[in-house]
Order: sequence, then structure tokens, then C-alpha cells
Amino acid sequence: MLHLSRNQPLFTSVSCQSAFACSSHLYLVISVGRSSALPSLPFLSAFRKNFQKSNFPVLSSSKMASLLKASSNVFQSEKLPFLSRSKTRQGVVPKKVTFRSVPVALSLSTSTGTVEHDPISNSPDIAIPIMVNGCTGKMGKSVIQAADSAGLHVVPVSFDAEKNSGQTVELCGKKILVHGPSDRERILASVLQEHPNLIVVDYTVPAAVNDNAELYGKVGVPFVMGTTGGDRDQLYKTVEESKVYAVISPQMGKQVVAFLAAMEIMAEQFPGAFSGYSLQVMESHQAGKLDTSGTAKAIISCFQKLGVSFDMDQIQMIRDPKQQVDMVGVPEEHLSGHAFHLYHLTSPDQTVSFEFQHNVCGRSIYAEGTVDAVLFLTKKVKLKADKRIYDMIDVLREGNMR
Repeated sequence: MLHLSRNQPLFTSVSCQSAFACSSHLYLVISVGRSSALPSLPFLSAFRKNFQKSNFPVLSSSKMASLLKASSNVFQSEKLPFLSRSKTRQGVVPKKVTFRSVPVALSLSTSTGTVEHDPISNSPDIAIPIMVNGCTGKMGKSVIQAADSAGLHVVPVSFDAEKNSGQTVELCGKKILVHGPSDRERILASVLQEHPNLIVVDYTVPAAVNDNAELYGKVGVPFVMGTTGGDRDQLYKTVEESKVYAVISPQMGKQVVAFLAAMEIMAEQFPGAFSGYSLQVMESHQAGKLDTSGTAKAIISCFQKLGVSFDMDQIQMIRDPKQQVDMVGVPEEHLSGHAFHLYHLTSPDQTVSFEFQHNVCGRSIYAEGTVDAVLFLTKKVKLKADKRIYDMIDVLREGNMR
């Protein structure tokens, strides 16, 4: 590795006395140091162009970062030459040294051609096949985009309502054929046979929750369900009897899950702490969300353990766009996709109040959490874990949040 300080002159030639190997490639690393401003880079530009002309592939900074992370043990205690203002001397790069630099790597392949080695391609997570049911909806589409970005393989098949049967959804360069309720068992069994490690992601509608769970259990495919509603007791009974692995959660957002986990811990540790307090709950979601927020129900159950008397039918559901803008404060551009929650506690004598609030605009937080759940569930299936039904708090506690 050569480290060129901003205050040093530019050189017309470079020799690299240190390198590291990764698979069938040899990587030479140049790090151009920066202090308060970027240095002049004519030398670096010319150096890069010369290697490109030589048919040596040049890696991007992001791929170089991945390689450096994967090969950090090489740099932690190696004796590497570096340049001082006066002369070249031998030094030891400290183990915790921080390179505030612009890295460029040159890949010298030992194989024929100039194919770059991607260290991530060997990750066991990359080949995970997922089937996203409900892909015609906005949430399903968001999950497909997040899964594709994470390197998962989205199979070109999806289940949805009969009215959407025969449609083709095009996303991330993929054409996904949508099937209606008829003949779903045969189709799913066929997909599972082709992709034995398949994980199904369910973002359909509340009315389909129980039938879909029965289908997944009958075929024997693990699934992640973000759909709320349905008969939840029957849902869990179905999964337990079928012995399939599943992550079932009314909330897939990472940070909201952390908040919910904290509430559950508080309820377990301090039962009755809010005895006598009154509770008001307001939740606002896009007009297309027909059921009451599952997250709100989960938070309320924690308050009930803390001593608060509250019935679920007291939840104030806001679905009118005008009220959402004027009363709730939802930005107009997020009326079609948001989740605003407010929990207000008041003491019996009206002298003390508490407010808990979490507002989400867009769907990316849920899509990313869904991908985390898929990765988590895949590991549980491979390990043949004794426990088979999980929620997002399980995912969070195991540290599986990317």
C-alpha cells in the first residue's frame, strides 16, 4: 500500500511493494490521503487510465471497501512501506489506524480475461430465493426492490387476488407472473421443488391471512408474514400444527420494532406502573389500509400489562386524507404511504401526562425489515431450530438487523 500525502509532490511512476490476494486475484491498493480538502489528482487519474488501457479491471470504491473489510486482517499488523516527506522508511501500520482516504484498487487476475472478483457473491445469503405474494401492492413492490438490492433471488411467481390473476409485474428487470387463488397448491409445490430453500413473503390482504397460512403449512414452505388482520389465534395454531418455520409480525420496521421491544420489557419489569392512568390512541395510515394497526394493538397490550384499562375499539383510526393533513400533520406527498401513531397517558388527577409517538413516511423501513426477517428465517431453517414461530423482536434480539 502506498499512502500519498496531500503535501507531497506527485510522482510520474509508482512501484507497489505490498499487495494482498483474494481468491484468484491480486489487489494493489493506493490510498490518496486527505486533510481538510481533496488533493490534486492528475497523477491518480493518469495512473488509473493507464491500468485501464492495460486491460486491468479497476474496482469501484464501494467494492474496494468490501474487500478491505473482508481482508482487514492483512492490514492490521503488516509491515508496509509508506512515504514520508524526506524518504521512504519502514513502518508498522497501527492496528486501529483509520484511513481517511480515496481508495482505488487494481485487480490483476490470474485467470483468463478481466472478470472482477466479487467477495459478496460467495455469501450464503445471496442465493436465497423468495416469493413475494401480494406483489401488485405498494408494499409487495417495495419488498421486491429491497430484496433485489440485497442480492436475494426473487422468483418470477406471485399469488394475489383473482382480479389480478394473469397480470405481469415488472420490477428490477424481472417479470413476475401473478396467479389467482385457483391451483395455488400445485404452483407453490412446483416453485418449492425448483427452489428448495424458498422463503415466501406474504403482503396480501387481511381476509387471506388464514387461508394463505394453511397453504404454506400444507406445502411445507417457510414464510414471513407482514400482513395484519385475520384470526391471529387460528393463524398461530395452523403454523404450530404444520411445523413450518415462520416470522409473523404486525410490524416490520426496525426502529419501531426496537421501540415495541422496549415497551414489552417495561411491561414485564414494571407491571401495574401506570395503574389508574387513562389512555388515548390515535393511528393514521393510508386510506387503503382497512384494518386497525397491528402495531397499535401490540403497544396497547403493553400498556394493559402496565395497568391501563383500554379496549381496542377505542382506537381512533384516521383514514381521511384531509384530517390526516390538517389534524395529524401528515405531509401530502406521503398520504398514500405513512404510519403515524400517538399514545397519550393521563394520571387520574390530570396532573401528569405521558406521550409516546412514532411517525413513519414511506415503506422502505418495512421492506428492509422484511429482508432482515428472510435472512433470519433462512438461518433458523438451516440450523433446524427447535423454535419455529418467530416475530421481529426475535430478529432484533439476535442482532440480525443489517
